Amino acid sequence: MIVSDVRIRKIEGQSRLRAIASITIDNAFAVHELRVIEGNDGLFVAMPSRKTNDNVFRDIAHPINIETRKMIEEVVLKKYYEEKEEAA
Repeated sequence: MIVSDVRIRKIEGQSRLRAIASITIDNAFAVHELRVIEGNDGLFVAMPSRKTNDNVFRDIAHPINIETRKMIEEVVLKKYYEEKEEAA
């Protein structure tokens, strides 16, 4: 599996939310609304989720294993930092 495209939309003025990302996998499947969030230990990528009727957030789409999660996070954060440097 290869993440063939990453698109970043930076968010200004939000407390911890830094960007919204979309990825394309193998030029065949798109996942939208990944969030780049500033956590206590630095940036991380949160998967798309929805709030249920009982106010619990549930992932809509997510990796099944840690290796895939790490790979997605790495490519999204790499693109985020590249765009941040270009804007500076």
